[in-house]
Amino acid sequence: MTAHTDHPIATPPRAPSPIHGFGTLAVHAGSPHDPATGAVIEAISLSTTFAQTAVGKPVGEFEYSRSSNPNRNNFETMVAALEHAKYALAFSSGSAATTVILQSLAAGSHVISVSDVYGGTHRYFTQVAKAHGVKVTFTPEIEVDIREHITESTKLVWIETPSNPTLRLVDIRAVASQAHEHGIMVVVDNTFMSPYIQNPLDYGADIVVHSVTKYINGHSDVVMGVAAFNSDDLHKRLSFLQNALGAVPSAFDSWLAHRGAKTLHLRAREATTNATAVAHALEASPHVIAVNYPGLDSHPHRAIAKKQHRNGMGGGMLSFRIRGGHAAAERFCQLTKIFTLAESLGGVESLCEVPSSMTHAGIPRDQREAVGVFDDLVRISCGVEDAEDLKKDVLQALERAVAEAEGKVGNGIDRTNGVNGY
Repeated sequence: MTAHTDHPIATPPRAPSPIHGFGTLAVHAGSPHDPATGAVIEAISLSTTFAQTAVGKPVGEFEYSRSSNPNRNNFETMVAALEHAKYALAFSSGSAATTVILQSLAAGSHVISVSDVYGGTHRYFTQVAKAHGVKVTFTPEIEVDIREHITESTKLVWIETPSNPTLRLVDIRAVASQAHEHGIMVVVDNTFMSPYIQNPLDYGADIVVHSVTKYINGHSDVVMGVAAFNSDDLHKRLSFLQNALGAVPSAFDSWLAHRGAKTLHLRAREATTNATAVAHALEASPHVIAVNYPGLDSHPHRAIAKKQHRNGMGGGMLSFRIRGGHAAAERFCQLTKIFTLAESLGGVESLCEVPSSMTHAGIPRDQREAVGVFDDLVRISCGVEDAEDLKKDVLQALERAVAEAEGKVGNGIDRTNGVNGY
């Protein structure tokens, strides 16, 4: 179906470089000294309500903490600076940020999404969005066939780059340019890269979203989400929904996430160093079928990584297919000694999991496998431990897991039932 072209959106040019470097912004943006005490670190503002000098005239800019809170505002200011955005809005989770963006669309709207998305996003798109009249079309090659899927009702394109868990990359500028010709907004989930490695707004995206739970907070102790953008109209619409739906983070969580983000650049660099070492070790192993890591020259989208990622960095996430099937994948995650078998990612500690039975278990098998999420796929989040220790841990677990799986296959033992969760 031919799309309308009456109201194209101008693709924003690459933003100018900020005056200060990333590390300086991470430490200082949204971090004013307390004017009364001189405290260098902000206090946690737990008050739910704020005094007014007269009816409708609060003492400062705050009235009620669901609407706005000092800690949340400071965190939002920091994220906006790191993502080269005019605005940022924080939410109680990454899924809540997704919900608010989709809720901003009118009933009857159409969304185009990459196929290999986070399981929770897929669940929302397929089971929740349709309840309020939003239809989602999935495509594995969005740069190639986006025009084929655009209709009169298409309002939004949703990208994950890298994708979860296969680490496929999308050329943001190429997709944004095509979408904007038809007046369609582009949202990029930047969770896997973090603002340190990639800034989607610089490449034409309209909104960038993060699960703050992951790299921005970085310490596995906060569940939060955030969206950043430059449009005044988007700010009006999304801030209204942020308040109306009430999916906001607490003051304490905002404070913790802000503190965590101050070391994001240090953690992202170390995680990339570690993931690169592990990826090279896996790629050289006879027990591995394939490695998905955008920092490897063998990655099919390496050219995009060199263009979109800071210094061509691959980030701290990777996945690989292990020989021996699901049994070997599950056993590998049980045999690691430093990597912890757990969901989530982006923390200081290294984690591993089996997406087909854990984070992506809710996606039908045929749909999973169509985008490379096979039962033998293992996803790894490299933390900030020593690279040599992580490499040794992966190799010893790999050796034992494959040997055990081969032995069990020979004995007719089938271990294909894993845990089921997100």
